Amino acid sequence: MSKHKLTTKEYLVPFILISSLFFLWGSAHGMLDVLNAHFQTVLKISKAESGLIQFSVYMAYFSMALPAGYFMRRFGYKKGIILGLLLFSTGAYIIVPASILQSYYLFLGGLFILGCGLATLETAANPYTTKLGDKESAERRINFSQSFNGLAWIFGPIFATYFILGGSEEKASDGLNSMIAPYAGIGTVVLIIAIIYMFVKLPEITEEDVDMAHGVDSSGQSAPAKSLFKTKHLILGVIAQFCYVAAQTGVFSFFVNFLIAKEQHLDISKSTAGYLLGFGGMSLFFIGRLSGSWLMQYFKPTKILAFYSLMCVLLLPIVSAGLGIASVVALFLIFFFMSIMFPTIFALAIKDLGPQTKKGSSFVIMSIVGGAVFPMFMGWIADMWSMSVGFLVPIPLFAFILYYAVKGHKVR
Repeated sequence: MSKHKLTTKEYLVPFILISSLFFLWGSAHGMLDVLNAHFQTVLKISKAESGLIQFSVYMAYFSMALPAGYFMRRFGYKKGIILGLLLFSTGAYIIVPASILQSYYLFLGGLFILGCGLATLETAANPYTTKLGDKESAERRINFSQSFNGLAWIFGPIFATYFILGGSEEKASDGLNSMIAPYAGIGTVVLIIAIIYMFVKLPEITEEDVDMAHGVDSSGQSAPAKSLFKTKHLILGVIAQFCYVAAQTGVFSFFVNFLIAKEQHLDISKSTAGYLLGFGGMSLFFIGRLSGSWLMQYFKPTKILAFYSLMCVLLLPIVSAGLGIASVVALFLIFFFMSIMFPTIFALAIKDLGPQTKKGSSFVIMSIVGGAVFPMFMGWIADMWSMSVGFLVPIPLFAFILYYAVKGHKVR
């Protein structure tokens, strides 16, 4: 059992404040997965075309991660968080005129700006959380913070189903007008939070501070300043994170399509599927994150990551087999086993980077671009064959995560 505390007394308040941000961007992501099927109906677009929703957000991660990292190295974590919140708010406000004009491409533009805000927040909050306590409890700490993100993934689909789909197929036919009030409200709430953060005091933790806290001199001898491109565990971590986000986004995005597909013979409506996504799949995702943080007191994070990724590899063929309720149960279980992957891979990838942690974090955040390309590919497979066949595609992605957990994560 680990004897290291989750955080220390001096960092408790900052840890709580930063953890609350994880809820914000989790809600934004959770809403997107309901919108895929909604746009397919309202605008008469294919599953592959609806993948542009995820493409816009996750391409923003690729575009913004490095600039956000440079911004924080110059101005600090706090100003990086404020910048992320302002971009988040701006993107939400742009979606309002896009909904009024019924413009899919203006909506995608708003999502791109919103995604730039999310990328900036994640570039700041993920590494900042790992520094708010003992080095040995970093993986456990980020998994705990990410539990709030998991909680938001429950809230997001339910919020979108109720306010955008209207909780019924009849109100879902209102087109994009139902999106005006929710996104105007989100933009206002996030703007208020940004203003609050302008007046909140947060400790600016430099990498030199972290080294000294761990008994290392300021010259950074514990982590030589070699090129990040020669840091194998980081590079493999970036690839593993690319694989994870690609797989997660594909599974989340087409969950509703899978349940309402005719070949499943489940006779489930979009609204019902949306609620099942929130109350069922995302609830298991949240439970997995919370229990994963607890399990890391007793088992190495890498062993948990290996077991969970192996389970995803084994469950996906059952999902694809079209076994009715058994396939649906397997799909729900995948939500649970995916839960700890993002924060654990993130913490392993930036381990022992010393003064290059912020830059290394930017590379890991850039790998979230996997979520941009994969839903369109998975949607294309579903359009060509079936949604069940589409769920075979993530298997090699989880297989690489299994390799990273077993061998690729080791610091050399």
